[in-house]
Amino acid sequence: MEASGTDEVDKLKTKFISAWNNMKYSWVLKTKTYFSRNSPVLLLGKCYHFKYEDESKMLPARSGCAIEDHVIAGNVEEFRKDFISRIWLTYREEFPQIEASALTTDCGWGCTLRTGQMLLAQGLILHFLGRAWTWPDALHIENADSDSWTSNTVKKFTTSFEASLSGDRELRTPAVSLKETSGKRPDDHAVRNEAYHRKIISWFGDSPVAVFGLHRLIEFGKKSGKKAGDWYGPAVVAHILRKAVEEARHPDLQGLTIYVAQDCTVYNSDVIDKQTDSVTAGDARDKAVIILVPVRLGGERTNTDYLEFVKGVLSLEYCVGIIGGKPKQSYYFAGFQDDSLIYMDPHYCQSFVDVSIKDFPLETFHCPSPKKMSFRKMDPSCTIGFYCRNVQDFERASEEITKEFNTSSLCTVRFAEDEFAEAADFSRLDGMLKISSKEKYPLFTFVNGHSKDFDFTSTAASEEDLFSEDERKNFKRFSTEEFVLL
Repeated sequence: MEASGTDEVDKLKTKFISAWNNMKYSWVLKTKTYFSRNSPVLLLGKCYHFKYEDESKMLPARSGCAIEDHVIAGNVEEFRKDFISRIWLTYREEFPQIEASALTTDCGWGCTLRTGQMLLAQGLILHFLGRAWTWPDALHIENADSDSWTSNTVKKFTTSFEASLSGDRELRTPAVSLKETSGKRPDDHAVRNEAYHRKIISWFGDSPVAVFGLHRLIEFGKKSGKKAGDWYGPAVVAHILRKAVEEARHPDLQGLTIYVAQDCTVYNSDVIDKQTDSVTAGDARDKAVIILVPVRLGGERTNTDYLEFVKGVLSLEYCVGIIGGKPKQSYYFAGFQDDSLIYMDPHYCQSFVDVSIKDFPLETFHCPSPKKMSFRKMDPSCTIGFYCRNVQDFERASEEITKEFNTSSLCTVRFAEDEFAEAADFSRLDGMLKISSKEKYPLFTFVNGHSKDFDFTSTAASEEDLFSEDERKNFKRFSTEEFVLL
């Protein structure tokens, strides 16, 4: 009897802690985000201007926008549809227990992993669906502006606590409902897009079998000395994502690879090797690549001299976003207006969704409204992401980088030359991005040749040692956040 009573107390305690976490990390006072009608809004390479409601009216090219040929005059609804279509990954609770721990939630510690998932998800959207894709049902999500998240959280907490007292497990449904729509019979293209939409989300499911799920990422993190419950910095997350993509065995993912810049340097020959790895195996197609560049935008606070650089990055159509922050304050940055960044917040605790079931609900994987943050409040520790479909796309990207940062008042580009440039046709990408202030220091560089210090393309000797000795040392150095201040 005593043991039984103790078990009941433990169960009640566990449920109470779960309910408390749900309230603590969902207690987001939902306030409206205001946008100016007089300034353009940039969202992952797309430009919107709310001053013009006529979508056929083109805006003149804006200085500082690297996609001059793609600038559009989108209205508010078009922007909302584009934003909501991005995949939103947040804290979850009551998912399958993480191996070697008793954790069934990532509340309070998993925010940077979630932002890393969002960055990778955007890369996968570009890879499989393209930048023009939007979720057809995006605008049917009920706008949370009319109902405070705080009040919803109180209701959820009360219901959860009452269920805990009765000993019954709460039957959970998505917090955001999808209104019924009168749909026509979808064509093959729409069916394909929706299938990939669901497939991409399922890859980030909170279960041990999901290729990019939290459980799998934590397993790779263990190789670097991290464990569930620890905080993962943006640089460490970049390397974990790289390893997760390398180890993914799903056939649809064989045409994608990730390259992580080392010491703020992109080695062109290493990128080429990754993209053309399949060519030697008899596949004539080169791989798409997601380039992740861990950087630090200042010391304890972000240096405002980097504002124009960050704007320039988010203006590029192949940018997949920026992740950054410190413990419990990590965000996914996807755009900007004026001097404010547009971001998605992972610090909203939602219930576990089983993505293995047919037609699982999609609503909680899409954020109903954007948030804005002053650039001054951005944490300096971050990782920047780019997507290039093939070598030619990479070459085109180099042209835009060169053009963007040569014309910027704060950035200049300097090219390196060696024997690899002509062969790879990467001469326009081999540049050095610099911030011009009192002195000039490189933010990150593109150089020809291979990395002499680290070989990220090598295959680990065994499953028990997925990271090389150099990589583990690199993880340890990143974990202490010992960056060279720029």
